[in-house]
Amino acid sequence: MVATPDKLHHTHEHLPSQENNQQRVAVLLMGYGEVESYEDFANYNEQALNLLTAKFAPVPTWIYPPLAKLLALFDRHEWGHTHHDFISPHNAIFEQQRAGIEKNLQAKWGSGVQVFKAFNFCAPFLPNQVLAEIKSQGFDKILIYPLLVVDSIFTSGIAIEQVNKALAELADENEHWLKGLRYIPSFYNEPEYIDLMVRIVEDKIRTELNGAYLPSEIGIILMNHGCPHKAKGFTSGIVESQALYDLVRDKLINRYPLISVGWLNHDTPLIEWTQPNAEQAAKNLIQLGAKAIMFMPIGFATENHETLLDVHHIIHGLEKKHPQVNYIQMACVNDNADFLATVANWADTHIAELLSAEAVNVNPQLATHHHHHHHH
Repeated sequence: MVATPDKLHHTHEHLPSQENNQQRVAVLLMGYGEVESYEDFANYNEQALNLLTAKFAPVPTWIYPPLAKLLALFDRHEWGHTHHDFISPHNAIFEQQRAGIEKNLQAKWGSGVQVFKAFNFCAPFLPNQVLAEIKSQGFDKILIYPLLVVDSIFTSGIAIEQVNKALAELADENEHWLKGLRYIPSFYNEPEYIDLMVRIVEDKIRTELNGAYLPSEIGIILMNHGCPHKAKGFTSGIVESQALYDLVRDKLINRYPLISVGWLNHDTPLIEWTQPNAEQAAKNLIQLGAKAIMFMPIGFATENHETLLDVHHIIHGLEKKHPQVNYIQMACVNDNADFLATVANWADTHIAELLSAEAVNVNPQLATHHHHHHHH
């Protein structure tokens, strides 16, 4: 079940470009990654604690290793016993996304543009491993492209953090091998993505709910990635996620009045999370007269344990209290062909800039520290 290091080269093995070496761009598609072996839970949790939780939870770093092991026990119980040895489909779906986006890009740009995947928390696709592979293949221009979480302002910040650390490790002494870099932080306000979310909801209503419910009896919960309100000064993604919700809601609410945001939060002690969470959102809509509830993830592009297990738990609890309501758990956009083509289109401008821009030579030896002097 575990990916082995020798698969790294195989997955990213491409035919050498027939074009000039200068006309090459590596697109670094970044997601979280999820464990495929229960033995990896503790390591996964420790990396997540260090990269994510440390930015908003008042927890001393020395407690991370034992806390990661404790959390791994809960994870194993939930995934193993409660959910019949669940293995997340996230990594496989992300590979399908990578391959689909690359196919779209190479149709326009040729084999000089290649798409690599990196996972924040999962070897052998950690950013430093994948960037070493990109360097070894002779690329000197990269486009960093976080994909999993749509708000991406906070969560893709850890992608940049890992990329910067890896680039520092891979730097040559006098002249850096990287000559060009671009970054796509988020697509929360892209009209094509908004329209696709609306179309998916409308299609589901038409195929499964039409004729059985009045439009005012259909509750729609648009689920976003939960965000902490205080994140040690970091922009946590609330503004972007709220804007995403508003844009999708505004295209639906005149026909379907019962719409709510539903945040998929991590129930961490001492942290104030975005509200209403998805469960509370459902209760609110039921109180307002919803007889069918749709759970539609708009803040996640790739299926993961939050969109699958967490939403499953929420629905299971609601069914006990409100058995008369019809609950529909909808999938993430995943490898939807329209989505992959659109994602590739968003990269076009940045690839064109990288290909046409003059190479920027960076010499780490030239970095100097400027000291600010106070004058009395």
